[in-house]
Amino acid sequence: MELTIDTSSNIASIALSHKGELISELTWQSTYNHTVELTPNLAYLLKQAKLQPRFIETIIVAKGPGSFNGLRVGISAAKGIALSLNIPLLGVSTLEAEAYPFRYSELPICPILKVSRREIASALYQRENDHWHRVEKEHLTTLQTLCTQVSQETLFCGELSNDMSSEIRQNLGKWAIIPQNVARLPRAISLAALGWQRLTQGERDSLATLQPLYLRPPQITKPKERRKNNAKTKP
Repeated sequence: MELTIDTSSNIASIALSHKGELISELTWQSTYNHTVELTPNLAYLLKQAKLQPRFIETIIVAKGPGSFNGLRVGISAAKGIALSLNIPLLGVSTLEAEAYPFRYSELPICPILKVSRREIASALYQRENDHWHRVEKEHLTTLQTLCTQVSQETLFCGELSNDMSSEIRQNLGKWAIIPQNVARLPRAISLAALGWQRLTQGERDSLATLQPLYLRPPQITKPKERRKNNAKTKP
């Protein structure tokens, strides 16, 4: 049995699967409060499936890009469970998981994840000759720049707001294929399927080296310097 964790955005999702096939799944809007929500939801998922943690044989986790805090929480939890149960750990791209539900389309598939007010994370995937592969690796860009680079009919997916969808359609017209919101909802089962494929190919990630895919360093605010105490100390 596999346990899959996706806390890379404000839509969190966890799943239990067997050889990549869904057993149970829980998806909720977190508003980036993953720290306090993940553990009780994992316990609830196992309880609903009437399974004990000892039955988990593999951990699959979204490695990003995405929320700095969300990725840290999800990957830390995944590492902790993998270490305690001595089981394989696999990290999967968040963007690939967003694109994967549309893998049977012949079109290029462009997943999008908003990372700041102006920037988005994006990549490009496509199925050719029954082979699913990445055409462009994960990178940061803007929606305006992305639209100027599209030269053919393309399927856009991911957590697109109505404004973002409208901008894509205004710029690309009939070249923009955007599924309905419900079809684009992040689901941990996509991660589970991709992780299971990697596992059957003999792959796994190291607990020591698996790190979040941030695409850029987190912004760390320098703490204010304490005022110097000019008062003389007593001998």
